[in-house]
Parts: sequence; structure tokens; C-alpha cells
Amino acid sequence: MSLVDLRALPRHVAIIMDGNGRWAQRQGFLRTLGHREGSESVRRIVRASRRLGLDALTLYAFSEQNWERPQLEVDALMHLLEDFLVSERDELIARGIRLRTIGRRHRLPARVRGVLEAVMRDTEHLDRMTLTLALSYGGQEEIADAAREIARQAAAGALDPERVDVRSFGNVLPSMEVGPVDLLVRTSGELRISNFLLWATAYAELHFTDRLWPEFT
Repeated sequence: MSLVDLRALPRHVAIIMDGNGRWAQRQGFLRTLGHREGSESVRRIVRASRRLGLDALTLYAFSEQNWERPQLEVDALMHLLEDFLVSERDELIARGIRLRTIGRRHRLPARVRGVLEAVMRDTEHLDRMTLTLALSYGGQEEIADAAREIARQAAAGALDPERVDVRSFGNVLPSMEVGPVDLLVRTSGELRISNFLLWATAYAELHFTDRLWPEFT
């Protein structure tokens, strides 16, 4: 903490948590074990972000395209998500962290969705930091959904199309509820943003690290 200039912190940090599978393969483990190790990194980073005093942290937990992975891996990811929500609920409350999600939450298994929504209700009044999990999320999909909603409002006569601008469009995007991203981090050495927060990262600083997500501190 003594090495961090607390006067110069980004307000909103977003992270593409990449490299769980590669970490596991390098250790000779199954990919699912890599995801479990990656969930421990999530715990570390959430705690560190709260200690530093970040306003908002957004984590790319499960993309819309991740549904195409092998079913065994998807099931393991859903189980880890449920386990994280159950085990971290009390700590989120104790640390004043509000949990929210972006993405097509209705695609999550009913059991996981029920636990997720319960934790969101239990933390919705907290205001020391906002933790957003991007689940079944895609940046292009989010923009398309927002455009569809604006088109519906215009067709119903509730919105003048001529009044749609950058600000009003951004207001329809769930990811913009916590404001634009100041710093986007991607682990694992990949130099791309993979359909993550396309609107919110328009002016973000980008940091790419070769460390795999389970190794990230």
C-alpha cells in the first residue's frame, strides 16, 4: 500500500481475467482446476481494490461466447460462481461492497441466478465500492440490446429519435451505470479486448500483462 499514490487512483477499473486454462495446463492439471485457482485471484483482487478505495471494479467473469465451451467446463464455471457468491456474501456486506451484474443474466442456470439475485438484494444499499460481474456478457450484444430498447421507445412515441445522442445512448447501457472505465487490465498476454465494455472503454487506459489470471496480484 505504501507504494501506491492514493491521490492518483483510477475511479473504475475493469479486468479481463484470462489464462486460467493455460495456467492449469502448464501445471499438468485439468482446466477446471485452473478456474478454481482463478476464483481465488478474484477474492484477492476484490479485497485489494476495496482497500485501495476504488469506486468500481468490473470483472469479465463469463462471456456470451463462453456458452460454446465444453459442457463440463461450463458446469464447473457455474459451480464456482455459485460457490463464490455463497462464500463471499458476508464479506461483501462487511466491506460495504455492492454487487451487481451486466449481461444476459436470464441465461444462467436457475439455481445460480437465484443465489446471485439474493446477494444483489442483500448488498444493494452498500456504497463503499461497486463490484460488477459481467455474466453471459458481450459488448456488441449490450449495444444491440440498447439500440433495440431505444427503437422500441421511438416506435411507441415515447422518444424523439432526433434527441438520441452519445449521452442518452450511454444512459441505456447497463455497464455505464457505474461510469466509464478508467483502466482496463487484461492478463495472459493477449492484446485484445474480446468484446468487453466496448462503449465504456472508449477512453480507457489499457494495460496488458503476461501474467496468467491465477498468478495476478
